[in-house]
Amino acid sequence: MATDSFLDRSRTIAGPGFNRWLIPPAALAIHLAIGQAYAFSVFKKPMGALISGNVDAPAPDDWTPAQLGVIFSIAIVLLGLSAAVFGKWLERVGPRKAMLASALCFSGGFFIGALGVHLHNLWLVYFGYGFVGGIGLGIGYISPVSTLIKWFPDRPGVATGMAIMGFGGGAMIGSPLAVALMDHYKASAPMGVAPTFLTMGLIYLLFMLFGVFTIRVPAEGWKPEGYVPSTTSNALITTHNVDADTAIKTPQFWLLWVVLCMNVTAGIGVLETASPLIQETFSDKSMGAGLGVTAAAAAGFVGLLSLFNLLGRFFWSSASDKIGRKPTYMIYFGLGIVLYALVPTLAASASLSLFVIVSCVILSMYGGGFATIPAYLRDLFGTMQVGAIHGRLLTAWSTAGVLGPLIVNFLHESQKSKGLTGAAAYQTVFYTMAGLLVIGFLANLLVKAVDARYHVQETTAPKVAA
Repeated sequence: MATDSFLDRSRTIAGPGFNRWLIPPAALAIHLAIGQAYAFSVFKKPMGALISGNVDAPAPDDWTPAQLGVIFSIAIVLLGLSAAVFGKWLERVGPRKAMLASALCFSGGFFIGALGVHLHNLWLVYFGYGFVGGIGLGIGYISPVSTLIKWFPDRPGVATGMAIMGFGGGAMIGSPLAVALMDHYKASAPMGVAPTFLTMGLIYLLFMLFGVFTIRVPAEGWKPEGYVPSTTSNALITTHNVDADTAIKTPQFWLLWVVLCMNVTAGIGVLETASPLIQETFSDKSMGAGLGVTAAAAAGFVGLLSLFNLLGRFFWSSASDKIGRKPTYMIYFGLGIVLYALVPTLAASASLSLFVIVSCVILSMYGGGFATIPAYLRDLFGTMQVGAIHGRLLTAWSTAGVLGPLIVNFLHESQKSKGLTGAAAYQTVFYTMAGLLVIGFLANLLVKAVDARYHVQETTAPKVAA
């Protein structure tokens, strides 16, 4: 009973004078942990050489890159599905109980995955890191968003940037941590992967519990001191509310679904293969002996992308408070189309520095797209059930989690089968991703204000506790 009462929403309501700036660290504790998913590519080569012990010469029974890519896809699919399924439950029970569920599932996924690696049972890894861990990802991803939007009604873009920037930065911690732990444990276990999973699972569990214990929700009717709602006319920002069940019946929801899906498909395909991509594109063979990108340097590249993913989430979502959500997405897609189309040329000319710079800008906008979407939903559908609506929209991420790696792997393998290597083998990939951004650009162009017939009638609106 004591545990239940501690986890209950009523026990998380902040008292008078509570400092709302104490909430972002609680959100970051969750998102920096689950953001480790973006660093999964550093495990691909070691997990593909558990039997041979040589990443350059896998044994016949070692897991293939395609088999290992499924782990990440399962996790992303379950992220979106669990966010959609548990979104309304989260609004009802509050963020503390949801964060605890996330912590147990995410760390549990590591523990089960470690057993799968130890037994060399890929299906157990799929179930652990992919399925169970993916549920932890989904619940953890949405758990702070609605709470922060309610704490920061005067800065919704900044709020969602703070809520989600940690997820983009998770690989900045997770990538070097995983590499260091695998190196530490490699003498006691094949490639050091299984004990690394166990250690990271424990570290992330403790880290996420900090968020569980510190999260608070504002009292009903609370407003920041001196806050006066803007009277500036903006057709896309509603003063009404749409409930989650009605929101999915609107064209605006599905247009934003396409917007998010296209942005994520393009970016996630690169992220999922970030480490092997830069090693193959800028190898010793293409750059000259001793000049190619090493595994350690590739891990650093993954970490750098993670940093810009993080910074982009805060920068672009904060900028959207000034210039609006729709214009911000126009920048994401318009500039993104140009940069994706430019990457193959930079790779072919061995312009490593420019390749890294362009990749970082792409990832900043990719991350910005994630961080801006909750504020976009808040503008269109109100705050009443924005967390649940956001959860349902994340099924676009699930779809992208399958499409991105599939498209990248299919196109890359088809080019390799034609004898193409290095930069040439990835050329079609980036041109295809640029095409997906064109679709996203057109979908965003069509977004307009939600019709009044979808609004909840205030006299009969169901109460949702703050």
